[in-house]
Amino acid sequence: MFPIIPAASAAADSGNQEGIFGFGYNGGNVSMTNLVSNAGVVASDTAGVGTARKHLAACEFGGDQGIFGFGEGTAITNLVSNTGVVATDTAGVGTARQEVAACSYGEDKGIFSFGYVGGTGPVSMSNLVSNAGVVATDTAGVGSARSQLAACEYGGDKGIFGYGEKAPPMWSITNLVSNAGVVSSDVAGVGTGRGYLAACGYGGDKGIFGFGGSYVSITNLVSNTGVVATDTAGVGTARISLAATQYGGDKGIFGYGWTGSYVSITNLVSNAGVVASDQAATTGEARKNLAACSFN
Repeated sequence: MFPIIPAASAAADSGNQEGIFGFGYNGGNVSMTNLVSNAGVVASDTAGVGTARKHLAACEFGGDQGIFGFGEGTAITNLVSNTGVVATDTAGVGTARQEVAACSYGEDKGIFSFGYVGGTGPVSMSNLVSNAGVVATDTAGVGSARSQLAACEYGGDKGIFGYGEKAPPMWSITNLVSNAGVVSSDVAGVGTGRGYLAACGYGGDKGIFGFGGSYVSITNLVSNTGVVATDTAGVGTARISLAATQYGGDKGIFGYGWTGSYVSITNLVSNAGVVASDQAATTGEARKNLAACSFN
């Protein structure tokens, strides 16, 4: 007799198993990548593919693939296969911009939103990514225009954009993304307003924002209904301009960034949202203003 497994037991660990950090700046723009194993181990540098750039974003699509997009005044994208191979540039679609954020939604799609357009300033438009990795033209912006924000998935099929800057104030407002890719109006901010932070999913249906601002390491957990919690005391080296991704199905990792110097340190996030102290002997080129997503 086989056991009956309830449909709802689809697992809080049903996320992708591996992750990838890519691109960034270390005195010059780079395009190298670093894979993250299902145990949270960061690999040494893989030779860069595509246009070297900084201030880009990345998210999952198709259930097991990823996409890097935008950055440094461009709209080009680079797809990531389910084995972590980065493809050459795909011609840009939508408004070229930097300091953008991205997350997945609908279980197999993605969205890039907000950012900074040279000569214009912060914006709030978004660009949807199909389950085949095709980026759509601009969708009119919803919510407060800003840059330097972060985004992650929550609730299994939804997303959240949060925090960021629109000179001079630092924001802690958030904007939820439905499972159809619709961005909601502003939700009142919770926690310390800041820019240049990072975010990722954990626990299968929750998220976490962390680091950024005036060199802090505080984090803010996101429930499976998209509610952001107040600040959790920081763990690990305070820094800005880092990236984060999930790995191992239900865990997360923050990595790289700037402390006044380029760093390659990482901090693992458990499936309960607990951030660990700095990982020793992290490999890869120290850099900032990079992006990360999961795959496989």
